[in-house]
This record gives sequence, C-alpha cells and structure tokens, in this order.
Amino acid sequence: MSVGSNMAASAASRELFTEGVRAVLHTWPVLQIAVDNGFGGVYGQQKADWMVDVVQQYFHDNADLQPCEVEDYLSDLMDQEFDTVVEDGSLPQVSVRLLQLFSQWQQGALQQLKHTISTLTQNQNHRATVTAPPTQEESSSDEAQVMEVDSSGPSVSRSRPRPPQDKEEEDGWTLVRKKK
Repeated sequence: MSVGSNMAASAASRELFTEGVRAVLHTWPVLQIAVDNGFGGVYGQQKADWMVDVVQQYFHDNADLQPCEVEDYLSDLMDQEFDTVVEDGSLPQVSVRLLQLFSQWQQGALQQLKHTISTLTQNQNHRATVTAPPTQEESSSDEAQVMEVDSSGPSVSRSRPRPPQDKEEEDGWTLVRKKK
C-alpha cells in the first residue's frame, strides 16, 4: 500500500469515512433509543455527534482493528456517555459494518463507500421516526417553538410547512405559535 498517493485523497475522503461512521451510529437503534430517552443527559445528541468523531479517530489511530476491539470500544463509550449496557446483540453487527466501511475507505473504494452510506441513510428513514431531539425547549429560535407545538398539540406545521420567511410578520399563521 503506497502511503504517498493515499495522502492526497485522504483529506477529502476522510470526511466520507466520517459520514459513514455517522450513518452507522445514527441508524443504530441502541444509540437512537439512548438519545431519544435522554440517557445521555441534556446533551445526548451532542454526545452522539461526538461519538462519531471519536470513533472515526479511533480507526485512524489504530492499525488492523479486530471486531472485538471495536465492540469493546463502542461498549465502553455507550456505558460511559449514555450509562447504557448494550445487550441486544447489535454490537458485533455495528462493529463489522464500521470495519467494512473503513476497509472500503482504505482501499480507496469511495464509490462503494458512498453507496454503502446512502443505503444506510435510506434505511434510517424507514426505521425509527422518533428523531425529535429532546432538547427543543432550551432553544429560543422560532422553529423550535414551532416544533414544541408539533410534539404536543396538533401538528399544524407538519401538514402545512411554511417557508422560513413567514415569521411573526404574517398574521394568519401565528396559530402555530399559540401559547395557551
């Protein structure tokens, strides 16, 4: 394997591997459930994003990782960050999938890698629809308020999405933001 020719491609493609890690972790039901149920505390979503970063770094820092090493690493992260013990048998699958992506990346099979990522993200859309971040109340932006009504009251903004320029100025649509 010639390291020299790899270096040029690695900067751009490394982001692609990170995307792959994100796709794997964000479609992992265990992590989804942990985030959705606040096991990671208030910053569960940030922790999930941080995990993507440390996992991709772990692959770059360690040569010839074995599936069991990846499993242990993920298991420790879930335990430390989300106070979650993974017992659903998914760790081996997740580890092997990550190793697969990394090997595609190392071989420069970037088209294959892109295909794997798009397959994963398509599956994500079909799976859990419980993706509303639990931290909406903390944000004070307009769309967070729309989301609040979304989760509790009638889902007005879902059935009739409004363009972002319709803030407070346009009267007919303040119903979405009612504060009773």
